[in-house]
Amino acid sequence: MPTIAFLGLGSMGGPIARNLARGGFTVRAWNRSAEKFADYPELTRTTSPADACRGAQFAVSMLADDSAVNAVTFGADGILAGLEPGALHIGMSTVSVACTARLVQAHLEKGRDYLAAPVFGRPDAARNKMLYIVPGGLKEVQERAAPLFAAIGQGTFPMETAPQASVAKLAGNFMIAATIESLGEALTLAEKSGIDPQRLIDMLTGTLFGSPLVKSYGQRMVKGEYVPPGFTIRLGLKDVNLALAAAASVGVPMPIAELAQDRMETAIERGRGDIDFAGFMTVIREEAGLGA
Repeated sequence: MPTIAFLGLGSMGGPIARNLARGGFTVRAWNRSAEKFADYPELTRTTSPADACRGAQFAVSMLADDSAVNAVTFGADGILAGLEPGALHIGMSTVSVACTARLVQAHLEKGRDYLAAPVFGRPDAARNKMLYIVPGGLKEVQERAAPLFAAIGQGTFPMETAPQASVAKLAGNFMIAATIESLGEALTLAEKSGIDPQRLIDMLTGTLFGSPLVKSYGQRMVKGEYVPPGFTIRLGLKDVNLALAAAASVGVPMPIAELAQDRMETAIERGRGDIDFAGFMTVIREEAGLGA
């Protein structure tokens, strides 16, 4: 079985790395905070991203944003410094289209392969190998990564290029934000009209809106359960900002994204940046006079 260098053991990266190790791969990992390794005895700890990549056939990065990805990829101790000829870097982070394009070019110049492969799913999906993966890159490169994807996910939705994979992920995360906005408005309307919000969610999910997304976020919103977060408002705002930037680059107006952006910025101003993404519904409630 191949050796994998895994960079980033956060709420998503840690479970993914563990499932790769349990799938039979040797996983050499690096994380900025060393204490994370206490939770993952299956992983071999390394001293830097470059150290993790030496001797590995694959490098997988799952990091928070463009800044973190750039810091871990470039420089004397970065992924590209240790990634050996023939090895493949699979970037699972949700980053800007511009960042993805830079990564593709930098790997190409070094004679290395890069595959963007952002994922859909919260930490529980990562733990249970139920992620949906959106790989973007050359077909033969995607085929090389297929055994890794099989160990961590339930399906792949290939795109032709790495930047397209980033656009697809940002479009999906925008749709999650739009769903939270719509649910928040509907639940607030129901509550102010004397309808039990739980009754409304049961009706919605039992008829035309029975998707796992509506069921999951709807229950969080009805119960006000925003801690612990599966994905924070702060990270949600980052992704909506990236979606708006991608839209602006191709001349696409996104007024719903701008509305969600405003809600999240307000929630962060009110000290809620680190609660669950669904928690920006509290701003809708406050504007309706119901309180957070």
